[in-house]
Order: sequence, then C-alpha cells, then structure tokens
Amino acid sequence: MTENYALGYTDAEYERLIRQAARFAPLTERFFREAGIASGQRVLDLGSGAGDVAILVAKLVGPSGEVVGVERDARSVSRARARALEAGLHNVSFIQTDVRDLADAEPFDAAVGRLILMYLPDPTGVLRLLSRLVREGGVMAFQEPSWAPMLALAMNLPLWSACASLIVEAFQRSGVDPDLGPALHGAFQAAGLPAPTMHMDLLLGSELEFARGIYGILRSLQPQIERFQLDLAALGDFESVPARLHAEATASKSVAPFLGIVGAWCRIPHNRQEKY
Repeated sequence: MTENYALGYTDAEYERLIRQAARFAPLTERFFREAGIASGQRVLDLGSGAGDVAILVAKLVGPSGEVVGVERDARSVSRARARALEAGLHNVSFIQTDVRDLADAEPFDAAVGRLILMYLPDPTGVLRLLSRLVREGGVMAFQEPSWAPMLALAMNLPLWSACASLIVEAFQRSGVDPDLGPALHGAFQAAGLPAPTMHMDLLLGSELEFARGIYGILRSLQPQIERFQLDLAALGDFESVPARLHAEATASKSVAPFLGIVGAWCRIPHNRQEKY
C-alpha cells in the first residue's frame, strides 16, 4: 500500500521506525482499547512495516485472537515475521500484498493502521475497501499525523521550527499528507462510514533522545529534500542538529513538541446501506 513511502526502506529507517513505535506504543494501545480491540478478535493491520502495530495488537487480542498484517515491501515483511517470532507470538502473520488484492473469505473484527493512510493517494477509497473486509459491528481504527500543532508550538524555538517546516515541505512535495489526522473525520464519512470518535495526542520533551526523533525523520527524508532542492543547509551542520535542538530547548527552559497523532475510530453500521 505504500506507493509513495517518502522515508525509504533503509536499515536506518527501519531502526528509526522501531524507536518511534516504542514512543507511540502507549498512545496506540490506549486508543485501540478505547476503540474496542479486545481478546479473541481477528484484526487486519494495514501497512505493517516492521510489524510494531501488528505485534501490539497481537498482545491485545491474545492467543485466542489473530492478527493479519498486510505489507507490500518484501524486506519489511521478513523483518516483521522475524520480530514476531522473536517475541514468541504465534497469533500474527504477515502477507506481502496490496490490500486491494487481499481476498479473505472470513471477515475481520477490526481493521487498524498507524501513520499509513498519509502515504496513499486515495485514503478515502482505501477506508471504503477496508470497511468491506470488516464485519458489521466491527471496528475501523486509524492513527494519522498532524504537524500543525508542532509548527504552532515551536515558534519560540527557531531550530525546532525550521526542522518541522522542512519536514512538512518535504512530505508535501513528495505527495504525502502530513496533516491527514484531522481530515479523517471527513474521510471516514466520504467512505460511507459513521463520523468517527476522534482525539489527538501530542508528545512533548526536551531531552536529547527526543530531539533525535525529529532528526531521524529529517535524515530519512534527506533524499527527498535533495530531490526537491529544499534548503537543508539552512539548518547548519546537519550532524549536530540533535545536540543543537536539545540545547535550544534546554536554554529556553521549555519543552518542544513532536508531531501530533490523531486517532479516529468507528463501528461498521449494522445496516451498511444507511447514509451518514
């Protein structure tokens, strides 16, 4: 499903995704529990990547449940399978395919995803397709980003603001929607689903490891930044960006924001013909 994965498939990007997933894990687990993901369910995970969301859901549904992860990239599938095996999970599997080619006779109890629809040219169409794979009364639950809060809250931190602005521009030039999160309200309804329940989580921090999270995204986006001739040099020495982000936040005696993560979920109507 990731026709336009602007961040690439390098080893460094895989490691960045795993670190980021650990930061988001408590937020995603709480969101999925709120949406109704529970023991014994059969769940479809869209765009599994290195497997973090599928592994998290596998623990939520337990041994009596099942998780099927869908991912187009072969290396990602291999990594995800190895990580699930290492975690001792036998209720999760990964399929290398496009969800549009997924044929499954048994309906799912839920379809989930995190930071995946933003990369797709037609997220509404994908939501509509996924809803047909989920049983009536089942759950659709997705988390997508919003960089707008970071751009607003980092205005007093020039380097943080410059990094966020560069990330957003690189995403936009690459055909990625960096603010899809709030738009999920309309996307769900355009897909024929009920208006979703929604909320946003925004991580704040100032420590060096927190700063490295922003730097890691920039580093993975560097080929796109160079492709579109964006002004990376404006950030100064690139390798020292994490240390300087940390120093800027420390000197200001404030915390800096990370990207906002917006959760949206609904249940499939029992009368699928009903209009919303």
